[in-house]
Amino acid sequence: MKPESQLNPHPFRTRILAWYQQFGRKDLPWQQDISAYRVWVSEIMLQQTQVSTVIPYFERFMARFPTVQTLADSPLDDVLQHWSGLGYYARARNLHKCAQVVCAEHGGEFPASVDALAALPGIGRSTAGAIASISMGIPAPILDGNVKRVLTRLHAVTGWPGDKTVADRLWGIAESYIEEGPAEHATGDPQQTRHYTQAMMDLGATLCTRSKPACTVCPLVDLCQAAAEGQPTAYPHAKPKKEKPVRATWMLLLECRQQWLLYRRPEQGIWGGLWSFPEYPGEADLHSALDLGNLQPREVHALEPFRHTFSHYHLDIHPIRVTLGRKPQAIMEGAEQVWYNEGQLATLGLPAPISKLIQRLQQES
Repeated sequence: MKPESQLNPHPFRTRILAWYQQFGRKDLPWQQDISAYRVWVSEIMLQQTQVSTVIPYFERFMARFPTVQTLADSPLDDVLQHWSGLGYYARARNLHKCAQVVCAEHGGEFPASVDALAALPGIGRSTAGAIASISMGIPAPILDGNVKRVLTRLHAVTGWPGDKTVADRLWGIAESYIEEGPAEHATGDPQQTRHYTQAMMDLGATLCTRSKPACTVCPLVDLCQAAAEGQPTAYPHAKPKKEKPVRATWMLLLECRQQWLLYRRPEQGIWGGLWSFPEYPGEADLHSALDLGNLQPREVHALEPFRHTFSHYHLDIHPIRVTLGRKPQAIMEGAEQVWYNEGQLATLGLPAPISKLIQRLQQES
């Protein structure tokens, strides 16, 4: 295989831009009325989430938070509620925090440099490159999941892309296609710059897919080392497998007069900043909390357990529904907790499994 320094980037970029003009996606919601704000929100939403899932979330988010100032001025609960179901909730908290920084320190305008963008909360190097290139016409490489797949196959890069050594090599390749390009590209023709970045993402999303890549219609097939080897799906190499551990939690579904006790979870950890039911490490701990609070429940009913899977472990949830005749003063010491009625629940930021659990409770009531 040729070293990267000996590869001519011109055929690559020329072909990919021609392919994008004919076949690229140009009607996605964030490709309309392009702005740094809209590109930023879409890029954050698209992290580890498919386009088809993101589209309705993006449209609702933009309808509620049409500008970065609107987002900055809105309560975090409102932001989390509009994010509920997308997962990885640190993204939503960072969106809110970043909007406030942009408004407070940059006059409501995103800074026009990759380094300054990457210094904002929740914006990494690849997202900064996407914002800069798509909304500002600044030539900058990106390295999202789709682009990693294209480049690892094109150059037959071995190793897991999450490994720093492999990632550094991929960044070097991505930068080489920016820095060594034609003069009109290097000087930053805004439309060509935008199209090149979108073409890179589209190629991975629509042709160079994880399984069954469409190599026969790929504009880069004769440049692709993995295709030449006859095994494109061998790249990128998978993350070394580790068995996901299984954890368990017992949730206290405390009901009194058609109101439910919820508490705000700590910002660090799963479902950070969202509202959920009180949790205990075991059923005995849950019943001890009931006894210590002298709650004298009218009814205690164990619901069917269910499993929720995170990226790094499985969580077995055991819901225990407890009906009370009177409200206690406190259940969880030091926690922010509130009694909410069914009408208020729709306004809260709830994790998707908790939202489904509440719907189940409402149907059974």
